[in-house]
Amino acid sequence: MWRIVGENITQQFNRRTIFRNISFEIKSGESLVLIGPNGSGKTTLIRIICHLLRPTAGKVTYLNEGKRISFEELQPHLGLVGPYLQLYNNLTAFENYTFFSKIRGLPVDVERFRDLMKRLGLAGREMDELRTYSSGMLQRMKYVCALIHDPDVLILDEPTSNLDEEGVQIVYRIIEEQKRDKILILATNEPGEFRFGDKQIHIAA
Repeated sequence: MWRIVGENITQQFNRRTIFRNISFEIKSGESLVLIGPNGSGKTTLIRIICHLLRPTAGKVTYLNEGKRISFEELQPHLGLVGPYLQLYNNLTAFENYTFFSKIRGLPVDVERFRDLMKRLGLAGREMDELRTYSSGMLQRMKYVCALIHDPDVLILDEPTSNLDEEGVQIVYRIIEEQKRDKILILATNEPGEFRFGDKQIHIAA
């Protein structure tokens, strides 16, 4: 059983308070949606939750079966899709998959790669360089790289950005599967996506 606990998280930039004293707790089988207009601080909070940014005050703690998990121990269990997840456009889809697999210390599972490419509607483009992909295809490829290791915690920032209706429905199926028995956190200002949260945090601009 995984738990993520956020305690009194406050973030300031240049003396401007982005948000103050945000607290939450979420466990396996639950989902959390961060809601707010553009510029409200959703992405900043996501980066703090992922330990990519240190908050001005407060903290985020990960626990597995009651044991506190360090940032280094967390990496094999965390998947992230967001604007700041960088893919390599001069490499093929398979080369990107190989790169992210090795970063996580995983063997390159070719069968898993093919299954994910098919699931995300990218079958047949495995050996194409990403510079030939459309923006929607690049967004789908981010999911391929985020799901390599079937993460216990999946964090999505603007999950359907640049996707057509087919891509949106693929992502919604991934979201539904993740939130059944794992942890899902997503940040969105799309009203139709608020329903995915068992819990919600509203961040004002």
